[in-house]
Amino acid sequence: MRSDIAKKGIPAAPNRSLFYALGYTKEELERPLIGIVSSYNEIIPGHMNLDKIAEAVKAGVLAAGGTPIVFPAIAVCDGIAMGHIGMKYSLVTRDLIADSTEAMAMAHQFDGLVMIPNCDKNVPGLLMAAARVNIPTIFVSGGPMLAGKLTDGRRTCLSHMFEAVGSYYAGKLDEAGVEEYENNACPTCGSCSGMYTANSMNCLTEAIGMGLRGNGTIPAVYSARLRLAKHAGMQVMDLVRKNIRPRDIMTPAAFHNAETVDMALGCSTNTMLHLPAIAHECGIELDLDMSNEISAKTPNLCHLAPAGDTFMEDLEQAGGVYAVMAELTKKNLLDTSVLTVTGKTMGENLEGVVNRDPTIIRPIDNPYSADGGIAVLKGNLAPEGCVVKRSAVAPEMMVHEGPARVFNSEEDAIAAIYAGKIVAGDVVVIRYEGPKGGPGMREMLNPTSAIVGMGLGSSVALITDGRFSGATRGASIGHVCPEAAQGGPIAYVEEGDLIAIDIQANTITLKVDEDTLAARKAAWVCPEPKIKTGYLARYAKQVTSAARGAVLE
Repeated sequence: MRSDIAKKGIPAAPNRSLFYALGYTKEELERPLIGIVSSYNEIIPGHMNLDKIAEAVKAGVLAAGGTPIVFPAIAVCDGIAMGHIGMKYSLVTRDLIADSTEAMAMAHQFDGLVMIPNCDKNVPGLLMAAARVNIPTIFVSGGPMLAGKLTDGRRTCLSHMFEAVGSYYAGKLDEAGVEEYENNACPTCGSCSGMYTANSMNCLTEAIGMGLRGNGTIPAVYSARLRLAKHAGMQVMDLVRKNIRPRDIMTPAAFHNAETVDMALGCSTNTMLHLPAIAHECGIELDLDMSNEISAKTPNLCHLAPAGDTFMEDLEQAGGVYAVMAELTKKNLLDTSVLTVTGKTMGENLEGVVNRDPTIIRPIDNPYSADGGIAVLKGNLAPEGCVVKRSAVAPEMMVHEGPARVFNSEEDAIAAIYAGKIVAGDVVVIRYEGPKGGPGMREMLNPTSAIVGMGLGSSVALITDGRFSGATRGASIGHVCPEAAQGGPIAYVEEGDLIAIDIQANTITLKVDEDTLAARKAAWVCPEPKIKTGYLARYAKQVTSAARGAVLE
């Protein structure tokens, strides 16, 4: 066993004495040591139940003959961090999570790992760590929140809550109306109930082969979630016995499958940051152009919130991610020969799987659209690309041209939106919010929700070198690369410049002649860094382009 170096023979006697200090017995040390990475904390609704998931995993490991040992991973609640400096600390935790988990796993020489994440950066951070450490590993997440219900019976969720704030500033909703959303949008523990980033990434653990069936969709409050956790604890022991490792599972074909399922589900645009970063840890390079190639032949089968009025619990009832994959196999869009944590191939896992509700998961021959839920746009404004959740854009905004309204921070933009200074036809440009310029590439759910809540979702576009929450809908185009702080063209946009967007054609164009752009570039001076000390300052120096997944160098 890998752990023998820390527990067998006379040289390991001091090590054993410390295990005995922890209360472990000689018998327990003769079994494989399984590290259980628990992201439990008391500040995130999606993580408040992870102590129970960890106990269930421990029971599974014990039942299958292993010795479970729990250690922690951090996580940030993006909703609570939204709209202030805290959001600068969201994306950056992905690398802290990967680094600290790698350190713990290597320092203690575990034989296998069970990762227990749930929220936005926590899932990809632990997938990155799994790829680095490359010992038998399985994922079991905390599960999604149930949808809320308003007093009139309408179902609701966190994205509606953010949009309610915009409706309040537009005079369309009073304070009591906001309070009703406040009290009902998030009714249970779990990752927020729509196809936001957390649920997108948890679903993709199934698609990439690192999680058991139901990992992305079984609600947090269902007892089936605890049974899943026990089975994950049992299954990691099988992975240890067979020495099946993350890089045996997370192959180029597996990433191709994950991007295909991503397009069919209509996942968050943040997957375009996380999948390349995870692949990078596997020694695989994903580029944005491949995403468009996959999207072009992958139909969009689901419209979960914010794209529609269905929620994660509905997807689970319809058959979950496996039912979506089963639809995709009808057109041979997936490589079903890939290995998964079940020890079987994807094809074997999908035997007998059916779509139980074609109103939630559209059949492959009756999709919402013939192409995928995410589009990568390129043009002179974004030579390296930018990303939009196409499935959540109003039809009338698929092609748009309008004057730029330019802001150098999220705060300035949101103030203008709430003050009624943005009007139909505008293209809001928010820059210096990228990985380096932010630093930290903040999500901007507040301005996008304000635009929708104020009734401008079908007439105003927003473009940024920052990023968006999975709860964002509308013509919200993020990850503009190169970012402004790197001297990308977005830095040279001026108030009133015309910007043309064609999502179906995958283009974005700043309608300014080349000579004028060259003169602006020559006159451009990079602003002073917004933050000069601490982790964010170090992050800004190391982080690469969003087009590369904002990996560190």
